[in-house]
Amino acid sequence: MTDTDIHLHLVSDATGETNHQVARACLVQFEGVRAREHVWSLVRTSGHIEKVLAAVSVYPGPVLFTLVNPELRQQLEKGCQQRRVPCISVLDTVVNALGSFLGQESHGRPGRQHELDAAYFDRIRAMDYTLAHDDGQMVHDLEDADIVIVGVSRTSKTPTSLYLANRGYATANIPVVPGVALPQELYSLKKPFVIALTNDPNRLTQVRRNRMLMLQHSNETDYVDPEKVRAEVIDARKLFTKGGWPVIDVTRRSIEETAAAVLQKYAKFHGLES
Repeated sequence: MTDTDIHLHLVSDATGETNHQVARACLVQFEGVRAREHVWSLVRTSGHIEKVLAAVSVYPGPVLFTLVNPELRQQLEKGCQQRRVPCISVLDTVVNALGSFLGQESHGRPGRQHELDAAYFDRIRAMDYTLAHDDGQMVHDLEDADIVIVGVSRTSKTPTSLYLANRGYATANIPVVPGVALPQELYSLKKPFVIALTNDPNRLTQVRRNRMLMLQHSNETDYVDPEKVRAEVIDARKLFTKGGWPVIDVTRRSIEETAAAVLQKYAKFHGLES
């Protein structure tokens, strides 16, 4: 059997994690199928739907979606109908729809997505790398990373890195510490995508205060001084500009939303935009 290559568009008004998991769980039921995933997360405007449909025109293939807004859903379904491609809610019978498109009967084997395939071992390798390169450790081999995250303390660098590692991306994170120079290796990286995280100074101060209370540290320090924190964030921004790194504001974002935004910019960096 020759391999079948398809384009698969995953459209979500949230992080897209559900779409990703459902698509993988269904596609492994079909032999010899390779899918290029076009991930569209945080889709919440009509303009964004138009961008999705434009990509579908260039790369025709099934569209899986999770959209709450009925107007956006209707716009997407109508656009897909005009382009004669399947438009499937992940709450519907995804396997049957993909089976019709691929011309195959599904294997109907529950749990097959958990088999120890190459993707599984890629995730393990990514996790090993990420754990070894947390909080500025082992900067000598940053070139081996897929993604390098830079940011001041308490901008969710570590949990975001671990989330990305679980998706198969070897991720290092580097703290921006007042008075401490960033590793020079950061400025000469070729392969890795470097992304900076920032936070609203007021919100950041509160997060740090809560952290200190958890650790039962009550002393007032520069770490939680509002003016010092504000200056720290401004100085970090200057470093990000110097490095030419894109910036994501994580204020009130969940880890999943931050990771989704990182992957959007990662795709753009590598010319893989949907």
